[in-house]
Amino acid sequence: MPIAHVALPVPLYQLYDYSLAMPAQVGMRVKVPFGKRDTIGIIVNIDEKTEFNVKKLKTIKAVIDSEPVFTPSIWQLLNWAASYYHYPIGEVLFHAMPILLRQGRHAFKEEIKQWQLTQLGKQIDLESLSRAPKQQLLLSSFRNNTISNTNISNTVYHELQKKQLIEQVSHQPDHIQWQTNFSANASSIQLNKEQSYAIETVNKQNQQFEVFLLEGVTGSGKTEVYLNILSNILTAGKQALVLVPEIGLTPQTIKRFKQRFNAPIDILHSGLTDKQRLAVWLRSKNGENAIVVGTRSSLFTPFKDLGVIIIDEEHDSSYKQQEGWRYHARDLAIIRAKFNNIPIILGSATPSLETLNNAQNDKYHLLQLTERAGNATLAKQSILDLRGLVLTAGLSQPLIEQIKKHLSNNNQVMLFLNRRGFSPLLICHDCGWIAECPRCDRPYTFHQKQHKLICHYCDTPRAVPKQCPKCGSTHLMPIGFGTEQLEQQLEILFPNIKISRIDRDTVSKKGALDNYLHSIQQGGAHILVGTQILAKGHHFPDVTLVGIVDVDGALFSSDFRATERFAQIYTQVSGRAGRAAKAGQVILQTYHPDHPLLNVLLTEGYQKFAKLTLQERKQTQLPPFSYQALIRAADRNNYYAPTLLQHIYDWLKAHYNHTLWQLGPMPASQPKKAGYHRWQLLLQHTNRQHLQQILNQLLIEIGQWSETSKVRWSIDVDPIDN
Repeated sequence: MPIAHVALPVPLYQLYDYSLAMPAQVGMRVKVPFGKRDTIGIIVNIDEKTEFNVKKLKTIKAVIDSEPVFTPSIWQLLNWAASYYHYPIGEVLFHAMPILLRQGRHAFKEEIKQWQLTQLGKQIDLESLSRAPKQQLLLSSFRNNTISNTNISNTVYHELQKKQLIEQVSHQPDHIQWQTNFSANASSIQLNKEQSYAIETVNKQNQQFEVFLLEGVTGSGKTEVYLNILSNILTAGKQALVLVPEIGLTPQTIKRFKQRFNAPIDILHSGLTDKQRLAVWLRSKNGENAIVVGTRSSLFTPFKDLGVIIIDEEHDSSYKQQEGWRYHARDLAIIRAKFNNIPIILGSATPSLETLNNAQNDKYHLLQLTERAGNATLAKQSILDLRGLVLTAGLSQPLIEQIKKHLSNNNQVMLFLNRRGFSPLLICHDCGWIAECPRCDRPYTFHQKQHKLICHYCDTPRAVPKQCPKCGSTHLMPIGFGTEQLEQQLEILFPNIKISRIDRDTVSKKGALDNYLHSIQQGGAHILVGTQILAKGHHFPDVTLVGIVDVDGALFSSDFRATERFAQIYTQVSGRAGRAAKAGQVILQTYHPDHPLLNVLLTEGYQKFAKLTLQERKQTQLPPFSYQALIRAADRNNYYAPTLLQHIYDWLKAHYNHTLWQLGPMPASQPKKAGYHRWQLLLQHTNRQHLQQILNQLLIEIGQWSETSKVRWSIDVDPIDN
């Protein structure tokens, strides 16, 4: 009997062997006994070998699919990804499936069942049902085709069925071919030379694999380039995948897609039900939609005939999964495009340094948009020295005066502060006690409107204490400021001006962000306050002043990527000013006006900053000039995690001391989270393949150690958050 090697959704680096007594193929889902229960697995291999006693092997109970659940290119991608990220294949495969498929639901459109009249039902006299008025009404509705207007229970249907007056019939759902009705609406936008060249270059590629970096200053018309490339792909009858960092942040882009193309566009995001997600998955696999726009996990959507992948805001850190299987959607999308032999476009005003380095080395084809679309000009930028100035909720008097000036001209002002809540600390004025989350050993953030303390690390809320638990004082003070306090202060300073605060707290409800954006688009004097949600992809034609309230924390971080992230956010936020015919102004408040990074950004822009930072990275052998893996470990007693990492460190030092650089073991940047003490060991190598080989050997070795079962541990390949 053949042996099926089955992957299960468990965090273990192994396959499970079962006897296979029925026809099946690699990639099909099966129901198998596992422990005391049945579970769903996926066949990864079928042969006649097993290292166990064949007679003791359990048998597969059922084969769920009639064909492999993944397309060949996605199967190839997921196997490659499990190997590259050193993550259990079962968890990788199940992560890439809609939840209903993980639970065993059919991977095809199920038959549609409908009631219809029988021959007897068409002929019988309605008066014969006078003693059963509901049955009489239902039969009458069938005859008059008004069945959808009736609100009748299932029992009545079944009574008519028993009398053989109606019957239930099944039929296969239609597969709608969108290509037959496809058309693209003409654009009213006049392309400039750079846009035309970018479109022509990608289209000339003839839908073969190549990575294009579309680097365009904010407001340079990247979306119009995407639309023209998509038009070419869709005209050829092929489908497209567009990845965006956060689906709620791009309603304007999606609206433009729908206006341009007479074709089905599906949007995948966390707000969909499990049933809706499966429906999109099936439509894509059957070729029934033209474009799928989605966030990170949309990368694993199957397509009948995929023609292009577009990654918008390719630099955004939300493309990196930060829990469980820590894959990077941008990097995997490039692998998928290679396996599918199709072009992929990475778009950004502030490309990541890894991407820029690949473009400089001619691995990626660089396409630049240096002009702002239409008549828009780049905003005038200036630094405001805070030293010696009095601040009100983070606002200096010179910035307040500028806000007044712009509002008096009926323009809009945007204030950026990447810190939500009212204040980041609640402190006792008498003894200095600080309200801290016991699970994370980090200060709670005070949220005044909710009257709660919330830990921004584990999201745990607690009531605001009436008095200090240490000394009994009732003199508890909020220290520092966040977007909520800034909004409150602005309401006092500008009582007659509309103010919109846009952060995670205010846009969590469905439709909230759309309502804010609609209000802003109406024009007129308006103050926008928010976190980086405001910085991404929005077009605010009436914003003429952008004030960056507090940036100093980002300038002095221990994370070597902090300056890159700050430069990206600063450039994106600055790009919100002066988007149409109106001149824009950007004011940056800081206690460090002479900081070299700020001055390079303001005087020479992101390109120059990136060039200098890449030179620094090369000198210090940091990524992208070396390759990293972060081994994380966590436990509740703060003993086993550092012990395991020390064991790993010692083993690696004994075997790879000459080629591998190690930093640690050391506490993580957030040493405690949700009750777990967190430690890490950073590995760095100048050769990617050698680092992969070392990790392969390490995993084999770790599998034999007893202490690994006492610790939560993981490997993060190409970490972006140390």
